[in-house]
Amino acid sequence: MSTWNNFNDAENPAFALIPKGTLVKVRMTIRPGGYNDANQGWLHGWATRGDSGSVYLNGEFVVMEGKYAKRKLWSNIGLYSAKGPTWSQMGRSFIKGALNSALGLHPDDMGATAQAGRCIASFGDLDGLTFAAQVDWEKDGYGQDKAVIKMPIMPDHPQYKEVMGAVPVAAGVGAAHTAAVPAHVAHAAQTPAAAPPVAGRPAWAQ
Repeated sequence: MSTWNNFNDAENPAFALIPKGTLVKVRMTIRPGGYNDANQGWLHGWATRGDSGSVYLNGEFVVMEGKYAKRKLWSNIGLYSAKGPTWSQMGRSFIKGALNSALGLHPDDMGATAQAGRCIASFGDLDGLTFAAQVDWEKDGYGQDKAVIKMPIMPDHPQYKEVMGAVPVAAGVGAAHTAAVPAHVAHAAQTPAAAPPVAGRPAWAQ
């Protein structure tokens, strides 16, 4: 019989990576890194600055449902790199895709409601975002494979509804969906369709 101080018969702490290409529903948590840059609008310590000078959001993703429920993955969302704009462009693309996925917005929808939903007041608005994504693999600092989240799955993907289950409705998020998206996204989704397109911060954030 096992005793509290004898671990010889415990199972080995090993499990297979989530297969590359697997579609999952995830909840994203931003782990604050304490870095601020008022000139960029990066406030409240959400960003992280690496040793190389690159700036990113440290994202943790928990699989919400299915075979891999409760498994965690980690990825950095680029904000700045001294090597050029590619890192930040990739980060902006990821965030846009995650908002589209969370709110059920088609990537080509440029209506007022969709534009408002893609604006945030703070990186804190992304903390708790639930969306569909594709699992990928990359090498860690030791050259070993690790599973990461790099690509949100949006409503134009044929398996989006299957992965998301109850899909948010952009024209008016119901009670069944508001828990899946942050308050700012739900609020943006209820913006009247007749409102003019918003440049910069949406009306609810001003």
